[in-house]
Formats: sequence, structure tokens, C-alpha cells
Amino acid sequence: MKPIRLILADDHHLVRSGIKSLLTEMKNVEVVAEASNGREAVDIVARVKPDIVLMDIAMQELNGIEACAIISRDHAEVRTIILSMHDSGEYVAKALKAGAKGYVLKDAAPLELEFALQAVTVGETYLSPRVSRQVVQSYVQPPPMAESGLDALSPRQTEILKAIASGRSTKQIAYDLGLSVKTIETHRAQIMERLDIHDVAGLVRFAVRVKLVSADT
Repeated sequence: MKPIRLILADDHHLVRSGIKSLLTEMKNVEVVAEASNGREAVDIVARVKPDIVLMDIAMQELNGIEACAIISRDHAEVRTIILSMHDSGEYVAKALKAGAKGYVLKDAAPLELEFALQAVTVGETYLSPRVSRQVVQSYVQPPPMAESGLDALSPRQTEILKAIASGRSTKQIAYDLGLSVKTIETHRAQIMERLDIHDVAGLVRFAVRVKLVSADT
């Protein structure tokens, strides 16, 4: 059976050495090169043409996701597996969008890493069970506020946005909430920044769109 030719990319030398030691104990796995940053990984891939790149996310010059996107675009035959400490669905989604064929957590057992290599080699996608559950859950039950943009606001800011959209003046809102005018103005500025909306009319349209207030308010 032809060995899996692999490039290992991680900016921590000790981590890289430890992972390489694990890989050399696996059957049919050959570490043909190492990279200490994303840019170096991209350059080595162009020269060496490996089967798989095993890559960390947090690296200098190009991070692992950026490097993965370039490799996927320029060398479609090379498969990238992200090996990371980050277990959030956001990182996994970005990695998959960039073209990664696998996402393995750094605290995974060596047997899991070996299984991931085998799966990706035959054209499958592999996700560590912990992150796989998060990805599935995000499709089955998306966060209720995520689509509206209201998730970017605190409960107090949502309350103030509703009052603004209802036509209340800054002084009226400050009186109603027992806050200073300056505090309300600060909240309004933060609301505009978080929603990337820079006028009151835009805030009103947004509030109507997400059904925070009715169009007849």
C-alpha cells in the first residue's frame, strides 16, 4: 500500500516534534516536510505535492484557514486536515468553507488522528466527534437570534433600540429607563456600530424588519 505523504504545519516546534513522533509510528504515513507558518506550508505544497497537509490554525504570516483556502484553490488534489485546539463551530465552519477535508482536535487520541488520515485519503471528510455534534446541531437548531442580528446587542441595547424605533427621543428614553442622556447616547452609538447602521432611519427599518416593532408604530 502506497504511504500517505504528509506535510506537518505548526508554529510550535515542540508541538510539531510530538505530532511527528506520533505520525512516524503509524503505518503507511510518511512526513515528507514540516512548516512553521502558513506561508511556508503553501510554498512547500507547491514543491512537494503531498497527499495531505496536517495544519494548525493559529500561525504567523498566513493562518491555517487562509493557507488551506490557497492550497484548495491551487492544488485541489492535496487534502488539508486542520489540527487545532479550537472546538467552536465557527472555526470548523470556516475551515470547511476554506476547503478542509478534516478537523481534528489536538486533544484527540492518536488512534483518532490515524482514522482521520485514512478517511481523508479515500475522499471522505472527517470531523472530531465533539465538533461534529456542534456542526450538526447548528443545522438542526440554529440560534434563534442569529439571523436577525439582534444577537449582537445586549438586552439593554435591544430595549433602547426598540424605544428609538418607536419614536422616543433620547431624553424620553433616559427618563423612562432612569439613565442619563449621555448613557443613552453611548448605547445608541454602540448599537449603530454593532449593527453597522449609521442613522436613526436605518435603525427603524432594521427594528421593523426583525419585528422588534411594527411598521405602524
